[in-house]
Amino acid sequence: MNKLIYISAEWCGPCKQLTPVIQQVAAAGIPVQKLDADKDQQFIQKYAVRSVPTIIKVDALGNEIAKRVGVGSKQDIIEFYNKN
Repeated sequence: MNKLIYISAEWCGPCKQLTPVIQQVAAAGIPVQKLDADKDQQFIQKYAVRSVPTIIKVDALGNEIAKRVGVGSKQDIIEFYNKN
């Protein structure tokens, strides 16, 4: 099953805006894994994350399917998840 990896940082203003939206997306039944950009460097390197917030759609094996950067609405993120 696909899931979203949400990469944010405590110091990031846009991340603070997006976090409640991501919580709503998760409450809608979409699997979300939240990672801290400052603490999870292995993932940052693996997925070549250059800025936060970043959302990465991955398959069951953790292979990247798609990536988006920046703030979006709940509907935008659900559509991103359902695409492809």
